[in-house]
Amino acid sequence: MNKKEDFIEAGRILFHQPCTFVLGVAQPEQVPPADRLEIAFAGRSNVGKSSLINALVRRKDLARASSTPGRTQQLNYFNLADSLYLVDLPGYGFANAPEKNVRLWNSLVFSYLKGRPSLRRVFLLIDSRQGITKKDLEVMEMLDKAAVSYQIVLTKADKLKSMTLEKIKNETQEQMKNHTACYPDLIVTSSEKNFGIEAVRAAIAELLAH
Repeated sequence: MNKKEDFIEAGRILFHQPCTFVLGVAQPEQVPPADRLEIAFAGRSNVGKSSLINALVRRKDLARASSTPGRTQQLNYFNLADSLYLVDLPGYGFANAPEKNVRLWNSLVFSYLKGRPSLRRVFLLIDSRQGITKKDLEVMEMLDKAAVSYQIVLTKADKLKSMTLEKIKNETQEQMKNHTACYPDLIVTSSEKNFGIEAVRAAIAELLAH
């Protein structure tokens, strides 16, 4: 299997399989056994992680966003088809966060990222209305340092006019070139309009195939 169309179809089939919440992890020692592929989703608070995960699995309420940005400080594990884990990382960069919360996020997430052999890729979500922010760059540098492969996904693309979106895409791709662990293919999505969702599914299906 090596054609783009094959992976799109494989992704469609994969994400028609059952997906269930497994557990929330608040401490590094609570993570489940690394017995299957893991795909993680990271991003700033309110970037649309929950919406993207729900769109991928065709559910409205599997992943739930906290009503208070930055409140959720745990890794949420979802079992897809008994084949892989989808891991929803807590949002970062929330305004007015206590320093203690920031330290906990850094400790929990970095511990997970650097010590998880089954983690194949992190999908790093970037709000297309803002582009890559200083906080995003800090996380990209952390992922580079941990030598964890990550792929940038622009979210909320439907909120921008086509010319503005094209400008953001070009700027993002230029910044991606400076980061050693960043996968070169940029994915542009809108969970609300179901745009780009099949591309994320296909990318995950391709990872599962190798």
